[in-house]
Amino acid sequence: MKLINDNGCGWLNQLPKRLNIKNLNKDLKTDYLIIGAGYTGLSAARKLSEINKNKKIIIVDAQLAGEGASSRNSGYLVDTTLNDGFTSNKDIENYKKKVEIYKLGINSVKKYIKEYQVDCDWNECGKYFASSKKLDVSKAKSFSELLNNLNCENKIIFKEELKEKLGTSFYNVGVYTTGGILLNPGKLIRSMIDTLPENICLYENTQLLNWKKINDKIICNFGDRIIETKKIIICTNGFLRSLKVKKNYSFPITLTASMTRPLNDDEFNYLGSPKEWGVLPIRPMGATIRLTKDRRILIRNTAEIKNPNFMDQNDLSKRVKKHTIGIKKRFPNLPNDIIEHSWSGIVCRSGNSSQIFENIDENIYVAGCYNGSGIGVGTLFGEQIAIMASNQQSHEIEAISKIKKPNWLPPQPILNIGIYTRLAYERIKARSEI
Repeated sequence: MKLINDNGCGWLNQLPKRLNIKNLNKDLKTDYLIIGAGYTGLSAARKLSEINKNKKIIIVDAQLAGEGASSRNSGYLVDTTLNDGFTSNKDIENYKKKVEIYKLGINSVKKYIKEYQVDCDWNECGKYFASSKKLDVSKAKSFSELLNNLNCENKIIFKEELKEKLGTSFYNVGVYTTGGILLNPGKLIRSMIDTLPENICLYENTQLLNWKKINDKIICNFGDRIIETKKIIICTNGFLRSLKVKKNYSFPITLTASMTRPLNDDEFNYLGSPKEWGVLPIRPMGATIRLTKDRRILIRNTAEIKNPNFMDQNDLSKRVKKHTIGIKKRFPNLPNDIIEHSWSGIVCRSGNSSQIFENIDENIYVAGCYNGSGIGVGTLFGEQIAIMASNQQSHEIEAISKIKKPNWLPPQPILNIGIYTRLAYERIKARSEI
């Protein structure tokens, strides 16, 4: 089934339309073929070009480059996470390794932005994990203690200070971490497309249907066209299963989000004219919410098993009603019709919140499954999988090799039953946090 994204993404709709989009119109041969033009694929292409200046490099995407999960997320470049299964005392060493990966990811994005002078509304303002439930004070304290043990600067804050910082009295407790960064994901991914080196050919709206290895060649079928490559790097993240790549180790989850129009002066002043901020939920399935640089409120409060290839407008409209409820619970003074953009997107998860980074066969490489931290980790993994595919080594690859591998997942329909049950359970626990 062809991948069809809705056209409602607020980050994308604020950008000028791209021109000179190329589709694959003839059979080709290449040294390197990259499948997927998101943060991982584009970063891999850029690094490959740097290492292999005389090699032919092709990157393809089933839709328009950068218009999948890369531009449809909430724009958090995370330094720490709370709801990823690694926050118990017995897993502190694994959590420490993951935090190191997050830091390496931030450094990779920072380096890229500095080198290419990218304007993506970069703001090193930190982030909040927050809850409206006083019962979650103990969870906030446990998380803060874990962060203290790892020397991650943080602070527990309560209702009045949260109201002053965020402009809402909805939250009762929060943990503020200083290392998080907020940015505009649409601007960042667009820059990665615009700065691709000249020896890279990008083909869009070009969906890989199947592929096979024959001796030392990899034959990729795109319908009426074929690409023959010496090496392939698969960077399709939430669509790894559809290509039968590590299909028993990851799965897609469909998210939906909405963004308001910019708040007018009266509305913004009523909130107390706060600085830009971002809140992640203490409870899984709670709302992710941001106040952006241009005074918009973004909310994401749905996650479900859904066909990852398509969400129709009727289904999306039902999710938008939940977004409106979430915004009104926090900002009751805002009008009911304030939402301007709404969209869906895919996040890739594994059973134990670990990422995929492997040489799965001779000359076949894969990177993905970021569990909601794709901006930094995706950029890092793209660069490092390119280094690996160039038969080189780095200290970043050594660090990546130390984290846990994704665990094996049961076959369908058992997997979907398990996912559905867990999401339903977490949704009930977080129903007050939408």
